[in-house]
Amino acid sequence: MNLLLNHLQALIFCATSPVSIEELQKCLSEALVMEVSVSDVLEGIEQLNAQFSTDAFSFQIYAIGGGYQFLTKPAYQDSVSILLKHKSKKKLSASALETLAIIAYKQPITRTQLEQIRGVSCDYAIQRLLEKDLVEIKGKANTIGRPVLYGTSQKFMEYFGINHLRDLPQLRDLAPEENTIGEISES
Repeated sequence: MNLLLNHLQALIFCATSPVSIEELQKCLSEALVMEVSVSDVLEGIEQLNAQFSTDAFSFQIYAIGGGYQFLTKPAYQDSVSILLKHKSKKKLSASALETLAIIAYKQPITRTQLEQIRGVSCDYAIQRLLEKDLVEIKGKANTIGRPVLYGTSQKFMEYFGINHLRDLPQLRDLAPEENTIGEISES
């Protein structure tokens, strides 16, 4: 089992994005020249996380973006945030964030549909989101002109720390705004 844990740890460590449980299982089966089950992989991840749970480690294996990836523990978030802030000078504009939110909730969506919701041109925002790999082309709509359909990418899932789109906050999760302009009369 130690050999399996070492290989599992190496696979997750070297991956630049979350690795699915199926991919881990296939790689381990091939590398170890023996049948490794999905339950063996899940048990191995649990054992590794038990080892990493001590204060001697600043990272752990997390389920994110449909797979598993090494991430720093929340206690070290401030230090990592400072480093990332220094590395990433360019942030998304408010219009790009708004466009990204619409795409996340309404995907797959065309540029025209986006512009109808926002009321302004979205060409530049879409281009920036495509460059940052937060949005990707999902196909073409079956309408006149076959416009391009946009949706969120795997990098979007990783960046926002969600495993599935259903993990996005729902409208019912957001507090309703109170009517502060006038009073409702009961006549």
